[in-house]
Amino acid sequence: MAETEPIPTPGVEPTSMQSHSPPSSPPRNPTWGDKGTKDGKVMNEEFIEPQVKGVPEEMEEVDGDIVKVEDGERRRKRVVVVGLGMVGIAFIEKLLKYDAKRREYDVVVIGEEPHLAYNRVGLTSFFQHREVENLYLNPKDWYSSMPEGSLSYHLNTLVTELDTNKKEVKTSAGDTVPYDILVLATGSDAVLPRHTPGHNAKGVFVYRTIDDLQRLIDFASTRKGTTGVTVGGGLLGLEAAKAMMDLEDFGQVKLIERNRWVLSRQLDGDAGGMVVEQVRALGLDVMLSKRVGRIEVDGEGFVKGVVFEDGEAMECSTICFAIGIRARDELARRSGIKCADRGGGIIVAPNLSTSIDDVYAIGECASWENQTFGLIAPGVEMADVLAFNLTQAKAHAPRKFKRPDLSTKLKLLGVEVASFGDFFADRDGPKDMPGRQKAGKKDGASEPRDKVKDLTDGPAPPPVKALTYKDPFQQVYKKYLFTMDGRYLLGGMMIGDTKDYVKLVPMVKNQKLLEIAPSELIIGAQKGDDDGDDLTDDTQICSCHNVTKGDVVNGVKDGTCKSIGDVKSCTKAGTGCGGCMPLVQTIFNKTMASMGQEVKNHLCPHFEYSRADLFNIIYVKKITEFADVMKECGKEPESLGCEACKPTIGSIISSLFNKHLLDDTRKGLQETNDRFLANIQRNGTFSVVPRVSGGEITPEKLIIIGTVAKKYNLYTKITGGQRIDMFGAKKQDLLAIWQELIDGGMESGHAYAKSLRTVKSCVGTTWCRFGIGDSVGMAVRLEERYKSIRAPHKIKGGVSGCVRECAEAQNKDFGLIATEKGFNIFVGGNGGAKPRHSELLAKDVPPDDVVPILDRYLSFYIRTADKLQRTARWMENLPGGIKYLQAVILEDKLGICADLEKQMEDLVGTFFCEWTEVLKSPSKRALFSQFANTAETIGPTIEPTQERGQERPSYWPKDSVTTDFKNHQWTELAWQPLVRADEFRDVPTGDSKAVKRGDTQLAVFKVKGRWYCTQQMCPHKRAFVLSDGLIGDDLANNKLWVSCPYHKRNYELSGPEAGRCANDESVNIATFPVEERDDGFVYVKLPSVDELDSVLGTSKFVIKKDETTDPFVELDKKLKALNLKGRKGRNVSHLEGGLGEEKKAAMILAGGEKGAGGLDW
Repeated sequence: MAETEPIPTPGVEPTSMQSHSPPSSPPRNPTWGDKGTKDGKVMNEEFIEPQVKGVPEEMEEVDGDIVKVEDGERRRKRVVVVGLGMVGIAFIEKLLKYDAKRREYDVVVIGEEPHLAYNRVGLTSFFQHREVENLYLNPKDWYSSMPEGSLSYHLNTLVTELDTNKKEVKTSAGDTVPYDILVLATGSDAVLPRHTPGHNAKGVFVYRTIDDLQRLIDFASTRKGTTGVTVGGGLLGLEAAKAMMDLEDFGQVKLIERNRWVLSRQLDGDAGGMVVEQVRALGLDVMLSKRVGRIEVDGEGFVKGVVFEDGEAMECSTICFAIGIRARDELARRSGIKCADRGGGIIVAPNLSTSIDDVYAIGECASWENQTFGLIAPGVEMADVLAFNLTQAKAHAPRKFKRPDLSTKLKLLGVEVASFGDFFADRDGPKDMPGRQKAGKKDGASEPRDKVKDLTDGPAPPPVKALTYKDPFQQVYKKYLFTMDGRYLLGGMMIGDTKDYVKLVPMVKNQKLLEIAPSELIIGAQKGDDDGDDLTDDTQICSCHNVTKGDVVNGVKDGTCKSIGDVKSCTKAGTGCGGCMPLVQTIFNKTMASMGQEVKNHLCPHFEYSRADLFNIIYVKKITEFADVMKECGKEPESLGCEACKPTIGSIISSLFNKHLLDDTRKGLQETNDRFLANIQRNGTFSVVPRVSGGEITPEKLIIIGTVAKKYNLYTKITGGQRIDMFGAKKQDLLAIWQELIDGGMESGHAYAKSLRTVKSCVGTTWCRFGIGDSVGMAVRLEERYKSIRAPHKIKGGVSGCVRECAEAQNKDFGLIATEKGFNIFVGGNGGAKPRHSELLAKDVPPDDVVPILDRYLSFYIRTADKLQRTARWMENLPGGIKYLQAVILEDKLGICADLEKQMEDLVGTFFCEWTEVLKSPSKRALFSQFANTAETIGPTIEPTQERGQERPSYWPKDSVTTDFKNHQWTELAWQPLVRADEFRDVPTGDSKAVKRGDTQLAVFKVKGRWYCTQQMCPHKRAFVLSDGLIGDDLANNKLWVSCPYHKRNYELSGPEAGRCANDESVNIATFPVEERDDGFVYVKLPSVDELDSVLGTSKFVIKKDETTDPFVELDKKLKALNLKGRKGRNVSHLEGGLGEEKKAAMILAGGEKGAGGLDW
């Protein structure tokens, strides 16, 4: 059967950061179900969350033999559950929820009691309301609301026999029920001490079921004013004692406990003693260190008293035993299923399977590693593991049941009691030691003890330190247990004040390294002086121009800088690579706010709106062109915009409508990287990065990439995002390079775009023996889904197959880490100038539900983030941070989740490969000519350096060219026809081309019918790129400029200051008169070719290798890098007689591998 991909199901409900909670409301009609049931056509609207309602009526073929075929018709597998208790219903809820999309199973549940599943933990409340329905875990109508055929239930029905050969169960009524999968959730019985004389007298009860309570209530009403006794001082015993007190029929209630304190399984002597004091103060008479020897019975068989083993006697009329439970395994034993001899219970493997195929056991009836568990939490965990494995494990590693968390937090007789983690580690020794030290003596570690010392002094004390707090006045007791170095919390117990329980349990569970002193967990942190902001004034925030935080703060405070534009002009911060701008913006905003000044979040001087405001306007009004946005929202309707607003609005339009960036009306909005669909490099060449989804690539594609790199002499490097970057591609070669790559089945990797870059992955369960999730499979699916979507900034993802975190998912914009239950989803991380660890958005999300959560998250980010704002800064600025994001994304606080998902679905549905469209369009292909007036070309303007077998551009010199080009006095100027006018488009954003005259490169611009001409070289870094810059204007001040695409030097194009750099007075450019004539040519008034070349010739400004020094010269001398012991030359093989890199590659390329025909595939 063909393998199918997992079907994503959006529904989640992680309010408490637990993964998908059970449905809000359980099973169905009292029939055994038709074995031939087909796929149900009705999905209950309340059970399936809104996002999941698009379930196709006919499911695709699924893995394995889940959907069986009988008589040519499909049917789902039947799961029969024996036992309708808390664990049984938890399994059913989780199975139905996990299976909501796939619909692989029908469930039949058989319950022995006459009641629907009810809350045994809350039995005591029954004494107050006497309404069974109040204890139901789900209302009755929930059972009838399930998808048709998916669930049938049967009450008051005892299963008497299992036939595991025929795969049938038989009931006391004579019915036979077939199954495909059998789940035993038979629970346990309360222990009654049958060795004690009188145990069967009238007036002896156990505390287990509603029927037990009803009998106790009825009997107590006939024994008013007498003494009632509870035997057992554990959790259940204290509950039973409270119940007898609440009846108000007994004159006195006594609790008999054989140990020296109550709750001896959860508390130590000090804590248990404090509980005894408190419950005695509430009127319960607690008798400690007492064992019942026999029960006294009167002539009619009624209880009249007890005699203790020490001979003391006591009168009483009623006895309730709460001394433990025994697993109900008799049904399994009779059927030949292996059960534990000691303590009982059905033996289960880590996947909850029994010794018989297709039979599982969960809850109190299951014996895992010779242990049974009387708490509800381990049973629910078993239910979740089994439900997950039956549904989600086809797209994820199967889960295993591991040592359960036995933490408890209860209110008993009004007393708050909690124990968590390894709470007896100081008594029994730690079960697991986090951060275990290596061999050898460490601080706080004891010397190894010899056997003689063990015999004389007794065993060594456990390697645990206890921190204890006891307040007898407030009746508060806390004892926390730590490793010897105090770096890890192991467990503890609390009485009276348990509010920190929810915070401490995950610290233990996740073995989190403490970042505070252990004492702070009890007494809190010592308050000290506030250090203020994280950064001091002398902290460098812009490395390009060595700008400190103090430079920005002082400029704002003295009134010099009143806008972020002023900050850039005055300090030059953000005018280099631009990477510091989010931090500069934050400092500016905080400083302005501290002065009581309004901080305006306007996009730029052309718009009095933020990016988020403009996004919503464009979205609602469906505006698809920049000129229309300017007319609708701009301060000057006819403005060209600028280098700030053009890319931002271009990105918004792409995020909403996904049109090609190089369409005539859009190409003038793009930065150089987007304009040429490649990252421009220091020497004016470009990098080429094909998509390698999830870092997974075939040998065939590696051969294609290697061949292309060899053919075009490209420098190759593996990127941090697990793909291959090829550097040094000339603009005029990009078409041919991409023709070969796309012909080989590849597509654009969008490394040039403010969009999804990569989803990094480790190999996970694909290969790794430690993996628990298919990280590669998930990463590939996510990258393929979100590739090409434009966002306010670049987006990076990661998927790790286990907590070893090899894919570094916790420093990505979104990251997944596989857990046994699915994936933890982290968001808002990044590296960069201000690194940020990501935060947990949702925990243990099944694979089917990952995509809808990320759809919402990314759509919300795209809608609301500021320009050039990474998800990390965006999350920091959200009101309420991660909690607010969880409320919006997971709980639909704003009611927009459906719209967010639709927005993403519409966007990913419009995907196209941008490079493929370029190759198919003659007009777009024409954009990749180096010059508009000639087919001649000029090579890169930085001399190459040979290094490690490849070629790279030499280093940039530190100094700019400060020649006064603007005011240069030419000998004589004459009009020269340079380029045809029809090479330019009349578009609202302006158009520009590079032209060549002699050895000089010029930039020609056409803006609203007017022509401008400048030198092509930006003097800042001697880069010949100005024709690729964005054009901006300020109509109010009659200014027009071009912004260098490298470092945003803005050069004026018009007026008396034409050629001036507005944000760097040290550089300027030459400008020339230009006009269009009737012959169809654009004429430029220029000096002679020789004079022009003598001032602006390209060869004059080529950056030479010897202009800079190699920064590693001294280091290489120290390391003697080329003569290290054991190192061969980089191109030489370590094998004797080996060919080496170049000869081996040449032989393969020449067909010398496997004969003259080349490689034998």
